[in-house]
Amino acid sequence: MSEKIDTTHAARLFDVRRVIGGLFTVYGVIVTIVGIFDSQAEIDKAAGVRINLWIGIGMLVLGLLFLLWQKVRPAEAPDQELTTNDTE
Repeated sequence: MSEKIDTTHAARLFDVRRVIGGLFTVYGVIVTIVGIFDSQAEIDKAAGVRINLWIGIGMLVLGLLFLLWQKVRPAEAPDQELTTNDTE
């Protein structure tokens, strides 16, 4: 029983959604902050669009969606059936 709990905990700990969501969230916060403080010259280079702000918000939303998905549907450890090969 405790072996099943340990494998489930390991499966949740190394869930790829947590890694992707965490990275997108951190990078989204950074790019959003950069976008808030963009100079007018940088905005003019992007045809008048605050591209860093919009991309940062998009990355932040995507990262939070990944983390929400991981929270709502946590990873379960696969059932490990022990099979023996008696070929001797």
